Amino acid sequence: MKNIHLILTLLLIQTIFISCGSEVNEIAPPEPVMPIPSAAQMDWHEMEMIAFLHFTTNTFTNKEWGYGDESPSIFNPTELDVDQWMTTLKEAGFKGVILTAKHHDGFCLWPSEYTEHDVANSPYKNGNGDIVKEVSEAAREHGLKFGVYLSPWDRNHADYGDPSYIDYYRNQLEEIFTDYGPVFEMWFDGANGGDGYYGGANETRTIDRQTYYDWPTTIDFVRELQPEPKVLFFSDAGPDIRWVGNEHGVVAETNWNTINNDTLYAGQAGINDLLATGSEDGTKWIPAEVDVSIRPGWFYHPEEDDEVKSPEKLFEIYMTSVGRGSTLLLNIPPDRRGLLHENDVAALKEWRTMLDETFSTNIAAGAEVTADSYRGEFDIYHPNHITDDDHETYWTTGNGIPTGVLEIDLGDEKEISYVVLQEYIRLGQRIRSFSVDVWQNDEWQNIAEATTMGYKRILDVGPVTTNRIRININDSKASPIVSNVEVY
Repeated sequence: MKNIHLILTLLLIQTIFISCGSEVNEIAPPEPVMPIPSAAQMDWHEMEMIAFLHFTTNTFTNKEWGYGDESPSIFNPTELDVDQWMTTLKEAGFKGVILTAKHHDGFCLWPSEYTEHDVANSPYKNGNGDIVKEVSEAAREHGLKFGVYLSPWDRNHADYGDPSYIDYYRNQLEEIFTDYGPVFEMWFDGANGGDGYYGGANETRTIDRQTYYDWPTTIDFVRELQPEPKVLFFSDAGPDIRWVGNEHGVVAETNWNTINNDTLYAGQAGINDLLATGSEDGTKWIPAEVDVSIRPGWFYHPEEDDEVKSPEKLFEIYMTSVGRGSTLLLNIPPDRRGLLHENDVAALKEWRTMLDETFSTNIAAGAEVTADSYRGEFDIYHPNHITDDDHETYWTTGNGIPTGVLEIDLGDEKEISYVVLQEYIRLGQRIRSFSVDVWQNDEWQNIAEATTMGYKRILDVGPVTTNRIRININDSKASPIVSNVEVY
């Protein structure tokens, strides 16, 4: 008899343990789907829009790529006003700026101790000017983060192609990160090696793009110079942000923030499609940055004054960059006066007005939401969190449930044109495909199909009139996590 009582007691304890264990398992957040963004990468996602400032001797020679033989005497902006730059960019909605501190011509916009090919040898402020200092200080005064482009290729320096040049490049990085930081993003592209002036050599020099710069050591060197806040490094291969594979302002509709970068390096050919889509099974979180210029060229050319992208084109670019889960890096080059040109400023202002008018009134704010299920039926995962204007709350499903249906009640019938959806990517990117339906004529009508959602997905669905919207998560790598849905 005692044995029977003991067995029953053990079974009861086991039942209670299993029950409590299941409840604890369901109330805990879903396990992260690796990889996940770092804190610095998450801040970068939330910036959404960054401005690029291409400005150097090219502005005065009317070239895109300087040869390296330009005299510093040609650099002479007579009305330079960095406050005008920052005021314009802040009002347009940018959260940071990246300045071409040195382009391929090797001309430095700061007085560098290691070269004569710099602003100290120009007429600007009688050789006492420092564009990098002016821009970095003005950016911070306007609440914008500051980043730099420092070209690894230098068509002016005599040692380019030799190991000694790497010391020169790192010395200049030390100047930048010691005197002008903090820097939120360090930008370098894949243009490396070719013909140049090279201290008067006038020859073609080639390098092994994969090994010459010893990027791991160079990046570690910079991280030691600025351990906090973390610097994000951009290149074709990352390691923190990848190139999108084109300069048209477009990331692929399927856009994974993950990629395998073991075999990628700056300047590698034939990887554009991969860079635009990322890889679902990527082992590193390296999101795509969409770089594009407001003009046909990257530097200012007076003949392009009438070719500035229209506000409508900029809105389209916003939809194919930010609207597909990437961050937009839009170049607005200062002119020879040292000002952002009137045509560029006008286009930016009208574009900002379009964005504000389009995304000003969220029809779904505070709306009631139902779901076919939510994790453990606990309120912290209730579907209402997708309309509560708190991006740190979210709806998610139980373990092993990779699909879900969310229905938003808009109350009265309303005309809608755009649906904005966001995953809670702090726990990884999960959703492979989803669709959107609206209630019309007493039935559900499909109005959009999409693959990845990511940090933000904006769908152009209208205009269509409805009082109910249904979001179908059709496939995910694990429990889908949706933090925010807006309707406009």
